Amino acid sequence: MDIKAVNSMSYEEFIDLFGNAVEKCPLIAGAIWSKRPFTTFVDLETSIFEFIDSLPQTGKEGILRCLPDLAGRELQSGTLSAESQKEQVQAGLTSLSHEEQEKLHQFNSLYKNKLGFPFVIAARMSDKSKILQDLTARIQNPPLQELYNGIEEVKKICHLRLQDIHCKHAVRPTNP
Repeated sequence: MDIKAVNSMSYEEFIDLFGNAVEKCPLIAGAIWSKRPFTTFVDLETSIFEFIDSLPQTGKEGILRCLPDLAGRELQSGTLSAESQKEQVQAGLTSLSHEEQEKLHQFNSLYKNKLGFPFVIAARMSDKSKILQDLTARIQNPPLQELYNGIEEVKKICHLRLQDIHCKHAVRPTNP
């Protein structure tokens, strides 16, 4: 898929493809659809990031609240989005010991109770021990710092998801 194909998509096609680039926030894809034409995939990504950055604090908190708890209820019940499932599997969050699971649940709850949104980290860029370490450290941060940290992690996740979309739909040369 090249950028011309992206630019020629209908609103519905665009939402179907990019609607979960930011977890459970198809509104973001809908908002940037009108920014077409994009010159590159980087331009599309920049448009998403600019939209997120332009949101007031409550909008950014809303984005963070859309993300699931790591190794939480949605993972256990099988209701994670396909993207989140893949990311949590890659980070080893589906193979936690009982002790690790309890610790993660405890710190997730403390974090969410303190800040009002879940702990967010680009799980694909980490592993279960690093996630626990970062969660333990970041829970000490003030709310505005964690809002910033969480949004930066959302952007990392979005970047990886856009790379996946681009690679999955790339035109592959045929053998002559």
